[in-house]
Amino acid sequence: MEAQKFRLTHVRRAVLTAMCMAMCVVLPIAFHAIPNAGSIISPIHIPVLLCGLIAGPVYGTLCGIIGPLLSSVITQMPSMAYLPPMMVECAVYGFLSGLMIRCVRTKHLYADLYLSLLVAMIGGRLLAGAAKALIFAAGAYSFKMWAMSYFVTSLPGIAIQLALIPSVIVALEAAHLIPGRYPKGKQ
Repeated sequence: MEAQKFRLTHVRRAVLTAMCMAMCVVLPIAFHAIPNAGSIISPIHIPVLLCGLIAGPVYGTLCGIIGPLLSSVITQMPSMAYLPPMMVECAVYGFLSGLMIRCVRTKHLYADLYLSLLVAMIGGRLLAGAAKALIFAAGAYSFKMWAMSYFVTSLPGIAIQLALIPSVIVALEAAHLIPGRYPKGKQ
């Protein structure tokens, strides 16, 4: 008897999104003992990017908006001053990672994941910087401030995300917790 093909239904996607939103609350708490870990490691970005890659752009966007909001309300991380641009950044992360993983088909899972992550991470940083410069801190935000906060300070977080997220996706596929992207031997 052939096994039924595993797929992510809307219910499974919603449950996965809820779990990622919960991780948006828990991960900042776990890293709170490290000074400035929020801006250096960016723990909320990890579950949002995962959600977009696994559940798709709509659920990724919802996670990117609601996850940081829940974290801020429950733990005050991020603070209300940083919340609006972070919600923009994370919403773009969730949307673009979900959209890109649907569009990119190199026949190699790691290549698909890295391309999707890089586009999402750059797009999120660009739009969040633009929103901060034009709306949230209009006139008081410079290119130097943007480059420092979104690339230099967060460089360890970027490295962690690029190292961790593809490995988590591959492990979830290997455990058959999410559908495989390519047949065996095509990764």
